[in-house]
Amino acid sequence: MKKFNLFNEIITLDTQKLQEAIESAQKFSINTDGEISINEPQDGDIIIYHGIADKDVEIEKALGSKYQVVISGERVLIKAFSNWQGLIAINTPLASYDDTTADGVAEFSNKDLEEIGWQATEFNMSYRELVEELEEKADGIILCIEQEDPYQFSGFGFLSDNEQAKEILYKYAQEKAKDKLANDEEFEPSSLTDDEEEAAEFFKVL
Repeated sequence: MKKFNLFNEIITLDTQKLQEAIESAQKFSINTDGEISINEPQDGDIIIYHGIADKDVEIEKALGSKYQVVISGERVLIKAFSNWQGLIAINTPLASYDDTTADGVAEFSNKDLEEIGWQATEFNMSYRELVEELEEKADGIILCIEQEDPYQFSGFGFLSDNEQAKEILYKYAQEKAKDKLANDEEFEPSSLTDDEEEAAEFFKVL
């Protein structure tokens, strides 16, 4: 997965299209590719603006005070990191997983991935561990604000292909469960709980 760090990224879009969206007086969205949509965001959309712009001010101020907007001829350049709290509310229901809280990732929005995650917890695999595997090997975007000093991170994961992610996650959890059954005294096959046994059967390691 690739990071789209709003502290660093500039979103570029067409000046005329933005002007038309503003003058429509309708609610519209802007995604990380600089595409404008009048429709409500759908699962998997990565949104940096959603609302009704103020058509009575210059275009640089139309999106609100939390956006840095510069007009450069036929292009509009936008920095959106100052509106991160607003973007959390917009993107939470759209993302594959939410990593914006101090508690970290708690679930996957896709039911098949969530089933793998739930079963994996029986073998002491955390969602953070599973997400790191996906972030290393799966296709997708991490929409985030991340800075080094002092270190700060808050973000969302948007997986491009849930089937690919499912294969990666299942294989990883299956291998980990298999190893624990073979080498971890806590998971002696003859003394598994009912839930652990169910998870072992789910991963086909028992």
